[in-house]
Amino acid sequence: MQKNVGSIDRALRVAAGLGLLSLVFLLEGDARWFGLIGLVPLATALLGNCPGYTLLGIRTCSSSRAP
Repeated sequence: MQKNVGSIDRALRVAAGLGLLSLVFLLEGDARWFGLIGLVPLATALLGNCPGYTLLGIRTCSSSRAP
């Protein structure tokens, strides 16, 4: 799996993911579970690969070497 997420993009994804996950603790009722959507940006940041970027042909990673 080739990496297509750069370091700045990864940092933004971690921040967004943690922000969304905090909703699980801040909201009440059924709406709190929408915070689990934060797992998606966290997973793509940890893996360094975004399936959406692959489909759209976007690459924010500046590395020119193959994995």
